[in-house]
Amino acid sequence: MINFNQQEQQCFVSGRLTQVEVKQLWPKRQQLFTDTTQVIDLSALEYVDSAGVALLLALVRLTHSGSKSDSASRQLVNPSEQLKKMIELYDLDAFFSQT
Repeated sequence: MINFNQQEQQCFVSGRLTQVEVKQLWPKRQQLFTDTTQVIDLSALEYVDSAGVALLLALVRLTHSGSKSDSASRQLVNPSEQLKKMIELYDLDAFFSQT
């Protein structure tokens, strides 16, 4: 199960993000955040598989209206320890901030 907790310009994502959740979230991915969301905090993600990583990369590239934005508009920050391993495995350091 995955949870999105919006707090002003930051959204805290917690739970598990696997292929099962991605299938459910993909059709409504443009509505997961508000127009003002700039930071997506991933520190509380317990587990992410490769489908989950793909969704996270898609989310950072979408604005609320669903159009592509420049990559600076949203940041993926504080990846969990398990997610850090996926980032290293797929060489995705450029997409995630470890603040």
